[in-house]
Amino acid sequence: MPTQPTDPSMGPSSLPAPWRLDYLERLDKEEKQGKVPQPGSGSFLLDYWLAPERDVQNHVIVRTDQGMILLNAYPYAAGHVLVALGDPRPSLLDYAPEQRLSLWGLVVAATAMVERTLEPQGINTGINQGRAAGAGIPQHLHVHLVPRWGGDTNFITTIGQVRVIPASLDAMAARYRAVWQRMIASGFTI
Repeated sequence: MPTQPTDPSMGPSSLPAPWRLDYLERLDKEEKQGKVPQPGSGSFLLDYWLAPERDVQNHVIVRTDQGMILLNAYPYAAGHVLVALGDPRPSLLDYAPEQRLSLWGLVVAATAMVERTLEPQGINTGINQGRAAGAGIPQHLHVHLVPRWGGDTNFITTIGQVRVIPASLDAMAARYRAVWQRMIASGFTI
């Protein structure tokens, strides 16, 4: 009995991401200069916390004595930010009450920054605590803020099984930094 042909995959065979060229060329340059990649801590958030001199490169927008607000390198939507304390703990209740207040203060600041920069119709704010809950870095609790607009997941997400992120990380970081500076200048405090 002849077999029926299957439908071809609806997913894309390639996904243009021109902003990745800078990253790839930088890695190639570092390799040619003999620089050896340094082992990380297992938490890129802790690595970023320990390297404030790399904030621009790591897309850290806000840094305080307690924590930071940064762009998610793999965003669900343009402008997706993360909020994390510098002290890595696996769960919310592992932090002292004062630390939880600091974390929430950063979440409030990130919310204000996202609203003023992008004027989204909504924001998903959430914590994935533990690997079973979807935490990519279960040893370092962090908060996601994902700006949302009506229709931001349209046919391309359903048919193409891919999200379209319309802004590069560098461009989004520049927008956020400019708004953050205006917020600070107008007296906003965390």
